[in-house]
Amino acid sequence: MADLMTPLTWAMAVAQALLYAAAAPLLIGWVRKVKARLQNRRGPALVQPYRDLYKLFAKEVRVAHTASPLYRLAPYLIFAAIWLAAASVPLVALGLPTTTIADMIVLVGLLGLARVFLALAGMDVGTAFGGMGASREMLVAALAEPALLMVIFTLAMTAHSTSLSGVIDYQLAADFVPRPSFVFALGGLILLSLAETGRIPVDNPTTHLELTMVHEAMVLEYSGRHLALLEWAAQVKLLLYGALIANLFLPWGIAEGLAPAALVLGLAAILVKLAVLGVALAVAETVLAKMRLFRVPAFLNLALLLGLLGLLSHVILEVGA
Repeated sequence: MADLMTPLTWAMAVAQALLYAAAAPLLIGWVRKVKARLQNRRGPALVQPYRDLYKLFAKEVRVAHTASPLYRLAPYLIFAAIWLAAASVPLVALGLPTTTIADMIVLVGLLGLARVFLALAGMDVGTAFGGMGASREMLVAALAEPALLMVIFTLAMTAHSTSLSGVIDYQLAADFVPRPSFVFALGGLILLSLAETGRIPVDNPTTHLELTMVHEAMVLEYSGRHLALLEWAAQVKLLLYGALIANLFLPWGIAEGLAPAALVLGLAAILVKLAVLGVALAVAETVLAKMRLFRVPAFLNLALLLGLLGLLSHVILEVGA
């Protein structure tokens, strides 16, 4: 472990964390561009999310007179928690100091912490929309977190480690042999990522309709830099789940050392994988419609079932061996 705590590895860990924050808006811009092309529209520029964040950071913050200090502090805590969670997920390279904290249980805890503060902030002002969005968010969380833990247990039992780097190392050593447990876990994680990031068919990030919005209802009263931080945090969270899907299940190209050539290859590989995932997300959001809120439990129960099937398939194969 000592060889991980060098100035070079710490510098690379910080650079990878900064890359998460810097590249997250670009992924959103790519998804929007592809969706526009699929709908025969020109669409916004790829850098439009950066312009939106810049505009929001430059605007004045307006806070309701009924807001508590928690309401003002929540955007910073939410962004910090999601950014820390993302920084613990290997993006370009392995063997970084964050490997020591890149535990899947810690990852779930940080994401849960951000969700709790978001729900509290949504209820803090006392508006009907904020309370409605917070209750819906907690409904999704109560169903999504057990399914996410089931996926984690499947990966942990298969790779004999709860470390994200340990799972990736196991995949690299096994030469990407398709295992039923990993296939089921991948299906469950894809469904969970749609729910956790508020994408269609669970939520629509572009709507403000009372009957459909979940995330947008909780941030409806925010403005200025507070809203910018919340939007940025949502973008980082989408990139986080994309990195999980890309590097846990298809870790080809990720740098196992800090050689310049390996880092360039790792960066190119993750960009290609995220671009493909962005196209898949855009296609899914184009051909699918948002489901009713009362159908979301069945959607998340399917994710839980896939995680359970992955766990059982691993146990059966282990017993048979």
